[in-house]
Amino acid sequence: MPRAVYVLALGIFAMVTSEFVVAGLMPQMADGLDVTVPQIGYLITAFAVAMAAGGPFLTIALMKLPPRTALMALFAVFLTGNVLAATATGYGVMLAARVITGIASQAFFGVGISLCAQLTRPEVRGRAIAVAMNGLMLGTLLGLPLSTLVGERWGWRAAFWTITAITVVAAAATLLGVPRTDPAGNGGGFRDEVRVFRRPKLLLALSTSTLIIGATFSAFSYFNPILTEVTGFSTGTVPALLIAYGAATVVGNTVVGRLADRYTLPVLATGLLLNLVFLTGFAVWTDLPVPAVACMLGIGLVGVTMNPAMVTRVQRAGNAGPLVNTVHSSFITLGIIIGSSLGAVAIDGWGLRAPLWLGAAMALAGLATVAPPLIRATR
Repeated sequence: MPRAVYVLALGIFAMVTSEFVVAGLMPQMADGLDVTVPQIGYLITAFAVAMAAGGPFLTIALMKLPPRTALMALFAVFLTGNVLAATATGYGVMLAARVITGIASQAFFGVGISLCAQLTRPEVRGRAIAVAMNGLMLGTLLGLPLSTLVGERWGWRAAFWTITAITVVAAAATLLGVPRTDPAGNGGGFRDEVRVFRRPKLLLALSTSTLIIGATFSAFSYFNPILTEVTGFSTGTVPALLIAYGAATVVGNTVVGRLADRYTLPVLATGLLLNLVFLTGFAVWTDLPVPAVACMLGIGLVGVTMNPAMVTRVQRAGNAGPLVNTVHSSFITLGIIIGSSLGAVAIDGWGLRAPLWLGAAMALAGLATVAPPLIRATR
């Protein structure tokens, strides 16, 4: 595996840690910026919307640059946003900072995953993507607890400065560890990359990714209140359970990465089917601690861990270029927005088990988008 793939994982780790930092420090940031906790919650939404809507446009602006140069430009934009967040004197400045970092983060995913494909042989691309995506899994497992710990001990600004330091290290590693390559290797020019979005197979693959992530995040977004208010765990126990969940995602991502190249559609179908089972089981046995935790860990094994297979399918249906990969990331982010927002609506109407049933319904819909091409491929 090229060294550059591991370097890209470090960059993704920095981006994901920045994405999650607000969720762990909402009360402290609300006090520091003299706003309410719900207003801080809007910063999470702003980051996600900026990723989904702004990332592809920044990718287009950088398409003519060599990938390493584009990555360094994105690090510069991302650093600017993090420094702005660390020094924000008001809510408006913080909001602008989150939009800037969100756009840069999404574009980084697209350019980075495209570069993974460019640096590896087709038969091992899924494994390479899994290695890079371990940055995302480790961001959940280590980045969120780390930034929360720093923020609680030394203030929320220190958490953003810590992410800034990690980003500087990742940028230096990228400069030294990623080879300079031709931008032409990214999958063609702007017209070529836009033209592929006319393909029905690509649109179907993108919709599957949205449903997989939407199903997972409709549950993941509300693990804390579900585990404390329904299952009965103490608030001090939940962080340990979330760390276990993060460890499950690392394991699942590694396994999926090894299977994604040869068994793309079967892996996706199996993952969706198991996620349907685990989400349904969690909804049915929410008040029983052992089955509830087992189902939660199962969601970790087969939820976001489908990323290597999702990316492999999208690249085969479209191409491995940066715009296709960035738009794919936008569809993934759309799944997060849909799952978390509809989950909130479901809670208001039917209680804390409702997001789990919503996730099960989205997993079933995702299975319906995978079954027809899988049946055709089997025949």
